[in-house]
Formats: sequence, structure tokens, C-alpha cells
Amino acid sequence: MTLYARMEEAPDDAAFIAAALGDIARARGMSQLARDTGLGRESLYKALSGEGNPSFGTILKVIHALGLKLTATPAGPS
Repeated sequence: MTLYARMEEAPDDAAFIAAALGDIARARGMSQLARDTGLGRESLYKALSGEGNPSFGTILKVIHALGLKLTATPAGPS
């Protein structure tokens, strides 16, 4: 399942989205991600476990290091 699909599945579940990023990070290599973000490998494991509570700054660093782009679109009529 892609990150986009996971975000569509649970758009309000921050832990679920962080865990999805963690899955991608582990698949690409957590050690390299730690180097690319300047964050500790163990802190990344914790933050992206679904049990952690990463800061928005951490999420942005991870997204950037993974070569992803965060965009916002209107949610639609309320």
C-alpha cells in the first residue's frame, strides 16, 4: 500500500501515517535516512513506529530525505 493510499485510508490518524513513513524508511534503509536527516537512527525508529509522536519538523525532514513532497489540497465542500 502506498503512502498516499494510507493517508486516504486514515487521514486523521497521525500515528498511522507516521508508521507508514516508517515502513518506507525501513525499506529504503534507516541508517541512510538518519544520515540524510541528521537525526539519530534509534530516534527515527521510535518516532516512525506508530507509537512515537514525531514533531512536524521530523516528519518534514523524513519526507524530504525520502524524496517525497508534501502537498495540500482542498478537502472539498463541508
